[in-house]
Amino acid sequence: MLQPILYILVFSAELVVFRKFRSVAVRQAALLAGSYVLYYTWSRWFFAVLLASTVMNYLLGKWVRRRPYWPALTSGIVLNLILLGTFKYLPPVAIVLPFASLQRFAHLALPLGMSFWTFQAMSYLFDQFQGEELAPTFAEFAIFMAFFPVTISGPICRMPEMLPQFRSAEKVPWSAMERGFQRIATGILMMQLAKLLGQGILSGDSINTGFDSLTRWTGPDVWCLAIGYGLQLFFDFAGYSHIAIGAAQMLGFSVPENFAHPFQSTSPSVFWTRWHMSLSFWIRDYVFLPLAVVRRQMWWRNAVLIFAMALFGVWHKATLLFVLWGCYHGVLLVLHRQVQQLRRRFNWDPPAQLWGAFSWVTTVGLISLGWIFFRAATLAEARHMFSAVLSPSSYGSHFLSGSLYLLVVGLIAGYVGVLFAAKKVAVYSSQQRSTASNQADGIIGVLIQKRWLWLPPLYALTLLVVTVVTFTQGTNAAQLVYRRF
Repeated sequence: MLQPILYILVFSAELVVFRKFRSVAVRQAALLAGSYVLYYTWSRWFFAVLLASTVMNYLLGKWVRRRPYWPALTSGIVLNLILLGTFKYLPPVAIVLPFASLQRFAHLALPLGMSFWTFQAMSYLFDQFQGEELAPTFAEFAIFMAFFPVTISGPICRMPEMLPQFRSAEKVPWSAMERGFQRIATGILMMQLAKLLGQGILSGDSINTGFDSLTRWTGPDVWCLAIGYGLQLFFDFAGYSHIAIGAAQMLGFSVPENFAHPFQSTSPSVFWTRWHMSLSFWIRDYVFLPLAVVRRQMWWRNAVLIFAMALFGVWHKATLLFVLWGCYHGVLLVLHRQVQQLRRRFNWDPPAQLWGAFSWVTTVGLISLGWIFFRAATLAEARHMFSAVLSPSSYGSHFLSGSLYLLVVGLIAGYVGVLFAAKKVAVYSSQQRSTASNQADGIIGVLIQKRWLWLPPLYALTLLVVTVVTFTQGTNAAQLVYRRF
């Protein structure tokens, strides 16, 4: 309970500083102090690792900028990977391998957000190597590494976009603060919905128990769990991202988006431009594209694509299931490219609406099945779940409770309804601007125009109901799944 209160206090103090002071030095000092105070309260050891990484990468950045050669860049990347690997990958290896010398590392805790701020540091080195005009002071680089809205779980930021903002003395407009507050409110509700999926409406009837407690699944059970877990992960991580982006926005900062309606994707390629975008684009820009141009053959590009997605999986966790999850998505991306090539070769142009519907159903279905690798506890569990999906005889019954099916279907319907309403609001607002009229047209128009009268009470009621339900079920569902990565 102490951490949220401290976050609110620090965030409030930062808001006051950014409203009252136009001095860049004062703003930077307040931002660095607030970020360090928050991170230090998690653990002094975590803070020491962050500070060590900050000093190391600042010096490496100066070296790469002064001598933009491969040895300098390679040294920087290797040192970062060694530091990250020591905390993230060595402990599980030490547990498995029977070497006494490794046992001292078995209980090393991963500093919060280390995967994220390490990738930020490496992007800084890559950008320096590529000739970006970056010359941050140590304080500016330290803010970049510890910027508190995004430190724990991203979005992953890049120095060329953040440095000018750290040096800005502009006053934050009230419109930006309003939009930021709206995003924070949206994120809080989404994270509570994720918690509801993790705990269920009734005790023992949840996504978590469906994966962790059941030993037998039918086809409908697996689809419910796969789709439900994808929804849980989306609400949880996209909700956090809304809070992080909204908090930064209220302070006058623009950080990268992380999600853009991923469940509307009609191909695996589109999905990965909409899901965990800051990491997806990082892998694309710093791994896939540099390697893809080494050879011109198509097989090489496909192999690099699968390798890049396997790295995506290893970034989460160095286990066989996460490697399989990454390779699975790499294969989906390659297959999508093959379908595109076949369509061009045979000049096949199916009806747009029919093909769009088929592509959407196929994409969402395949993406959902991929979450089995991501969430299953063991390879045997994943194998049993895929066997159930592929067995026609398993579709005549189910082991999951009806309340979980109802919850998943209800949240899907609610999410679709919100997207539909948001689209209607956007269309209506555009029409109002084009006609320069303030007159509402019909009941729908009145509801849209007066939405600030009924929307906040509806939001508060929904949040209250969801919070009460999750509170009565206990607090077993982990909040912010990506914190452990």
